[in-house]
Amino acid sequence: MKIKSINPYTEEVNWTYDPFSFGECESRIENSRTAFSGWSSLFVEERTKYFSRAGKVLRQNAEIYAEIITKEIGKPIKQSRGEIEKCACLCDYYAENAAELLKDEIVDTDYEKSYVTFEPLGVIFGIMPWNFPFWYVFRFAVSAMCAGNVCIIKPASNVPASALEIEKIFLEAGFPENVFSTLLIDSKTAMQIIEEELVDGISFTGNIDAGSEIGELAGSLVKPLVLELGGSDPFIILEDANIERAAEVAVKSSFLNTGQNFTAAKRFIALEDIAVDFIEAFELEMQELKIGDPMDEKTDIGPLAKKEFLDSLERILKDAKKKGAEPHVYGEEQSKGFFFRPTIIPAASTDMKVCNVEVFGPIAPVIMVKDEDEAVKVANSTEFGLGAEIWSRDLERAQRLAKKIKSGFVAINGMVKPDPRLPFGGVKKSGVGRELSHYGLKEFVNIKTVVVNK
Repeated sequence: MKIKSINPYTEEVNWTYDPFSFGECESRIENSRTAFSGWSSLFVEERTKYFSRAGKVLRQNAEIYAEIITKEIGKPIKQSRGEIEKCACLCDYYAENAAELLKDEIVDTDYEKSYVTFEPLGVIFGIMPWNFPFWYVFRFAVSAMCAGNVCIIKPASNVPASALEIEKIFLEAGFPENVFSTLLIDSKTAMQIIEEELVDGISFTGNIDAGSEIGELAGSLVKPLVLELGGSDPFIILEDANIERAAEVAVKSSFLNTGQNFTAAKRFIALEDIAVDFIEAFELEMQELKIGDPMDEKTDIGPLAKKEFLDSLERILKDAKKKGAEPHVYGEEQSKGFFFRPTIIPAASTDMKVCNVEVFGPIAPVIMVKDEDEAVKVANSTEFGLGAEIWSRDLERAQRLAKKIKSGFVAINGMVKPDPRLPFGGVKKSGVGRELSHYGLKEFVNIKTVVVNK
């Protein structure tokens, strides 16, 4: 079956590709393993020069890459440009810091000398999502390749052009052939690659069901694994919060990429004393959102990436209405494209699906609670634990609450935004392992201890 890239705004086919056969995958992976020998033997300082060049290529061709993203998933063009710049900044960070972060660590012991060294594992397989088709690939591959590994990726089926373009970027930056490769394959072929032990580690970003299946298989084969499995991030507004600022960030956090973001604020938990004020401020901000053609510079909300996502969101909204919700919908109806208008659910209840599942779209439920203890209880009540946001003018209070939130990232008076300098990942069913910073750099290495005696 052909792999098709469909424009979610025009509903037309962008590009069509033939999927790779398993034999083609085997050949490519074998070429990657051959390339590993030379790539891993380079000093880290030599490898990082390539990433500096990759950052320059990204910036030189940013408009081309941004348009591909927008055509494939409907992301507003200004946000697509931001994604490309984020990838370039990631390259800059590791180009400047990887050598220092990967230095041998000397440990003071009774031995003549003892140290820890970090050695690459080999071929690392990235199974990547569609919602940030450049960022997630770069976030995985740059750190893995900096450490001396080679990478192959399976992109999501709806973003083949983005994935192939990334392969060209690394080649244009001068990377040796086969250090990074793209495989246009389905999920069944990806599982076969893991089953036949063709790779030495796996990184997966996606939904819980697929992640659990991959995790079970990787565990049975004792393969190192990093999983990011999404979230249902709480956004807690305490009674002493800056309401206007919280509402402004709430809209950005909830509706970036039309709500199709693992780290989006998906549950707004407001103390009763200020809930009405927050909802009013939130709705005022929502009224400013422009919905329409994602190639328009003024557009804030584009279409959903796939037509089938519309039905999923409608079912979630139907469940909320059945349980007493009175949704407020904003924005104009569109004549074409896979659009779902931004929706807020005031006075949502915790038994609604919208408050318990990962909602991948522009729906924002507001849950009212009596005090901060109840806020924490509600925040921790789902199976997810990726990110969280807390809004309060009392920073000591907010930091105290942050320790009680079961998540991998807590932002106080701001958005959950991955930063190359900080580790990122989840707890509970939001995943295992970390990406970014020195923690992510060392996920796919042999942390080897060496001791020396006289």
